Order: sequence, then C-alpha cells, then structure tokens
Amino acid sequence: MKIEVRGLDAYFRSTHALRSVSLGVPANTVLAIIGPSGCGKSTFVRCINRMHELVPGARQTGQIFVDGKDLHARGVDPVDLRRRVGMVFQRPNPFPTMSIYDNVVAGLRLNGIGGDHAELVEKSLRQAALWDEVKDRLHTSALSLSGGQQQRLCIARALAIGPEVMLMDEPASALDPIATAKIEELIRELRQQLTIVIVTHNMQQAARVSDHTAFFYMGELIEHGETEQIFTNPREPRTEDYVTGKFG
Repeated sequence: MKIEVRGLDAYFRSTHALRSVSLGVPANTVLAIIGPSGCGKSTFVRCINRMHELVPGARQTGQIFVDGKDLHARGVDPVDLRRRVGMVFQRPNPFPTMSIYDNVVAGLRLNGIGGDHAELVEKSLRQAALWDEVKDRLHTSALSLSGGQQQRLCIARALAIGPEVMLMDEPASALDPIATAKIEELIRELRQQLTIVIVTHNMQQAARVSDHTAFFYMGELIEHGETEQIFTNPREPRTEDYVTGKFG
C-alpha cells in the first residue's frame, strides 16, 4: 500500500469529525472519496498530509503511513511530507502577483530545489496538459488564465516538486464541463506516475476516474471497495441509498 490509514479519529475541538477510519490505497491507483457534505471527506485528505493539524483546536489520533512510514513518527518533517504528498484545492489558488512561470517555480524555490527550472516548468506544464496553451505567455499574470487553466496551473505547481501522492479536494467542482473533462483526463494520465486521492460530490466523476471508492457518512467510513462494486453491488444499504440518489 502506498497509503495506509489505521484507526484515524479527527476532531475540531469538541466535534468528532472522523471516527476510527481504516483503509489502504495501493500505489498508482485513484481513490475517490464520496459522501454528503459534512461527512469528513475533506478532513480525511487533510490528515494525510498533516494539514488538519494546522487548524486551531484540531487534533487527530490513529496512524497514517506512506510507504510504510508513520507520518507522525519522530523526525518526520511536515514540510518535507507536504512536498511528497501534494494538495490541490477546490478553487484554483494561483499566486495572484506572479506570472504563470513563477507560479510553477514557487514550490521549487521554497523547497530549495535547484536544476534547470525552465525545463522543470515545461515538464510540469506538459504533465498538467497546459503547456501548449500557455507556452507563448509564460511571463504573463496567472490571473489571465481561465478557471480551468488556473486549476491545471495549480496542479502543475504541485507536480513541479516531484510528489508521490496527490490529494485533490473537489478539484473540478467550480469548473465548467469542458474544463472538468480536462481535469478528469489529467487524473487518468497521472495515475501512471502518482497515487491520487480525490474528494468529489459527483458520482459520475468518481465512477469515471477512480479504481477504488470510499463512502463516508457522518464521520464514518461506511464502505470501501473497487469502484465498480461500490456503484453496482454495494454491500451496505446506506451506500446503495447514497449512490442511487435517495439522500445526499
């Protein structure tokens, strides 16, 4: 398993947001996290790269392993962890005062990564399926891009520092159908290089892009399995009710 979660509980002060969640994510696969609003989906992915602990009053118990190493073991640097486990948020968040080029190299500079930055910028933008659209305007403002292009720029920025895992918290929810299709195609291509965990409200999107799906409800992991099984033959009645639209 690339990622293994054992008995994870997460809290926001007195609110018990996740309850004893355990699951594994094989390397080079896509795991979709589904469930109604407020069920703990975003909290779960933020625990994987230790962003949950940055929220005042937040805490967690249990264990999370990446490549067999406990993320809370002594000597684990959260900054280095977040380089290995990248994150893309719901709304595109390019650095507004920077050019397209500078957005991509920002993480490289922050992490002290040398080498040929121009080559890494091209490689990352190609990986994010954005190079052909921006190669002639790399030094223009990132805000000149469309919403879908900005989201792919944020993915390129995360890819530039060479992560092994990519966490995506509803990366296409604010995008139009054409931009969404490009993000989904990108996820399918990146699966060859990365392990991806994507939070989505879109049942069809989960079915299209993921190998495995986990259904969360009220902070609990109700069911986890191969995506086809979850959507066509769920074991739990609550899973069936959710994927067939009876609630959510």
